[in-house]
Amino acid sequence: MVLLRKLPGMPGWPAALGLRLPQKFLFLLFLSGLLTLCFGALFLLPDSSRFKRLFLPRRATASSSSSSSSSASSSSASSSSTRDTDLPRSPPAAAEPRHASPAAPRRLREKLRTVARMAGPPAHTAPGSRQQVQGGERRAEPATGVPPARETRAPLRFDYERFRRSLRHPVRGRRPGEDPETRARRMKIKEMMKFAWDNYKQYALGKNELRPLTKNGHIGNMFGGLRGATVVDALDTLYIMELEEEFQEAKKWVEKSFDLNVNGEASLFEVNIRYIGGLLAAYYLTGEEVFKSKALELGEKLLPAFNTPTGIPRGVINLGSGMSWSWGWASAGSSILAEFGTLHLEFLHLSELSGNPVFAEKVMNIRKVLNRVEKPQGLYPNFLSPVTGNWVQHHVSIGGLGDSFYEYLIKSWLMSDKKDSEAKKMYDDALEAIEKHLVKKSAGGLTYIAEWRGGILDHKMGHLACFSGGMIALGAEHAGQERKQHYMDLAAEITNTCHESYARSDTKLGPEAFRFDAGTEAMATRLSERYYILRPEVVESYMYMWRLTHDPKYRQWGWEVVKALEKHCRVEAGFSGIRDVYTTTPTHDNMQQSFFLAETLKYLYLLFCEDDVLSLDDWVFNTEAHPLPVNHTNFKASVQ
Repeated sequence: MVLLRKLPGMPGWPAALGLRLPQKFLFLLFLSGLLTLCFGALFLLPDSSRFKRLFLPRRATASSSSSSSSSASSSSASSSSTRDTDLPRSPPAAAEPRHASPAAPRRLREKLRTVARMAGPPAHTAPGSRQQVQGGERRAEPATGVPPARETRAPLRFDYERFRRSLRHPVRGRRPGEDPETRARRMKIKEMMKFAWDNYKQYALGKNELRPLTKNGHIGNMFGGLRGATVVDALDTLYIMELEEEFQEAKKWVEKSFDLNVNGEASLFEVNIRYIGGLLAAYYLTGEEVFKSKALELGEKLLPAFNTPTGIPRGVINLGSGMSWSWGWASAGSSILAEFGTLHLEFLHLSELSGNPVFAEKVMNIRKVLNRVEKPQGLYPNFLSPVTGNWVQHHVSIGGLGDSFYEYLIKSWLMSDKKDSEAKKMYDDALEAIEKHLVKKSAGGLTYIAEWRGGILDHKMGHLACFSGGMIALGAEHAGQERKQHYMDLAAEITNTCHESYARSDTKLGPEAFRFDAGTEAMATRLSERYYILRPEVVESYMYMWRLTHDPKYRQWGWEVVKALEKHCRVEAGFSGIRDVYTTTPTHDNMQQSFFLAETLKYLYLLFCEDDVLSLDDWVFNTEAHPLPVNHTNFKASVQ
């Protein structure tokens, strides 16, 4: 070694120290180890920026430190993505990842707060990855749900006044002269809404739902610690019904008490359709900024659910940590068609209001996965693996597990002002397959939509599937002339079948599911299917059929539902579901569902309104009946 060479006229410096040969050997061995350790620390340790400052110019050191920090952040995000992939079923109670620092969830939340200034993956990027360009080289990285930051841009502002001017009809209509009986019936439904709200406010304000028999609140475990589901679900209904004082009460609660900093396990689907849908609708109806800001903040909290190899989100997410997993009952850790397929409307509006494309990109990627996978007989099964992007089992239903996926296809096309041709084609192809394989007619002449289990039909129809009459009518209105009447007839037949499921019960309310086998038609044959929980799907179809045909029977059928609700579901402190629709003295289930205020009462009210109240020219309803505007004009966001 150079340092140990003898200099002319001097002995070797170990010898000058008076060391003997064995001692010289040990000393050299120690010195070699020390040097190795120093240089190893300089070049091999994970964070060697302190040592590099001794050798590198100041600018290079700063760059190195920044690179190191970025690498650590990327590593943390990658760990999160890997953790989610490895958790197909419900995880243990501890929400914190085993191998992450306690600060990791906090860092994730900080990233999500900045997502409005970021951009998602480009359209051509493969699912589950994003691409970054560094030094002219393009490389793929695992998706983290938080896109890379772009250069600072000017603040974006949604032009609300311009949006309101683009509407073709006043939100609450023009209220021309009308039939006194129709007005009286509408006022009765308005009184029912006020009664439901007043009791919720008195006994359960801030809880998710009212228990009207015991006069207390119910929180439940679907919303990840979020509160006030009934408040948010009721906002637009209160506004449309001109219950001004009650609307201000609900708005005040959102402003003062609606806390998004929660740490619990939430249904991605339910949070999206109820909370985000309700907040978006309230903003578009009123222009109140608090509703928009809450919707955007909550939308950011849902993004980590998309951290899967395919970009198909998992069904459950911890709103605090961002950790996500599939439902424990879902086959082989799969995601549910009606859940990941019922995000499109809301997420497009989140991008519209924020100016951030990441929300739209997430749901457009879902389309790409679905278009890529083979459909058995043209049908969409209910279970899809978020890891492989393949179907897990071939169970097809237009009711629970599948329903709102099809609804959002036709409504995506309508919401785009009929520009989203991909959505329209997907809807048309799906409806053609449904009609070919699932639509059947009973011996008594009732048309129904059966369920399909690997080629074997189950001749039952759930209450949830009764929305399809309205959906098919809505699509028929915009079908080619040769198919329009055919689909309107099909819609009328299905709606009639669902009406029969109500008419054949003792309470004149429909069961959770009804069957067409063993000589039974449009009636529940199992005890577990005889209940009614204030569901809206049948009156939803009545509303659409009335708007599109003006056949008076749909208003009459709707009024029969109002009378049955008053007689069998109204109790001292609200409305309650019943356990058996086939007895005239039913037992109540002690639950006033939030969707009763969001959907059932809203659809009944609109059934007795003029067509320009929440006109179908201007609005589409999400699957929780929250109105979202049709994009008549391309004015997404304007610079302040």
